[in-house]
Amino acid sequence: MISDAFDTSLLQQWVGKTETARARVAAHAADALAATLDRAATFDSGAALPPLWHWMYFWAVAPQAELGPDGHPQRGGFLPPVPLPRRMWAGGRLSFNAPLPVGADATRTSTILSVNAKRGASGNLAFVTVGHEIGHDGQACISEEHDIVYREMPQAGGVPPPPKPAPQDAAWSRLITPDPVLLFRYSALTFNGHRIHYDREYVTKVEGYPGLIVHGPLIATLLADLLRRNMPDAVMRSFNFRAVGSLFDAEPFTVCGRPDADGRTVHLWAQNQRAELAMQAEVTLA
Repeated sequence: MISDAFDTSLLQQWVGKTETARARVAAHAADALAATLDRAATFDSGAALPPLWHWMYFWAVAPQAELGPDGHPQRGGFLPPVPLPRRMWAGGRLSFNAPLPVGADATRTSTILSVNAKRGASGNLAFVTVGHEIGHDGQACISEEHDIVYREMPQAGGVPPPPKPAPQDAAWSRLITPDPVLLFRYSALTFNGHRIHYDREYVTKVEGYPGLIVHGPLIATLLADLLRRNMPDAVMRSFNFRAVGSLFDAEPFTVCGRPDADGRTVHLWAQNQRAELAMQAEVTLA
């Protein structure tokens, strides 16, 4: 059971809340992300946007005066006012129904699907799941469920859960060096003001992490990019991923993959230098 630290019945009032955002799928942003991922690519109007790159668009543009202490927009607008300070991407489930073309004027309709809270080993937790439907000109392109987890600040003397070992049967791998420049560029491309990705004093002294945190969506994008590098003609139909642990700028990490023998399923994961699992994903191909 969760403690009485906050009123979960209030948070439930956000379930069903919706908002709509519009964005042009700009080619210059796609070119910039390609450069950030070390891809020698440029995008012409009408080209298919690679999977997960839609996270660059549909910015939450809040005035500076309406930002919270963590750099995110203050809670209580579209997202419920969860009174737990640490916020992270926990995972998501995506279906790709049609290509989202570069240059399109796209629409994203978002809905709060669920709000749940529980007591975990590290303290109170809250989970918010947001559904997104993305398309253009009446064509449904991407369906997404995005899980957000909220946590308490670390407690003195608290013992973190033991890390999970990563699989050891990778067919592909790529070493990533998550220096502050990479994290800054991805934050800029996604208009993400979350201070855990660029403000070392804040992330270490306020939120208690050992270094700058690599964005969950950046890790997922690097996993999808690994698949594209090794199976360039593959067409992704679904991408389901879950964050297991955090990655920091203090050391390189590795993105790995292994296709199943059926030719339609690919397992992807990210691991740190100690072969501890940070994110895992399963992809279904057309």
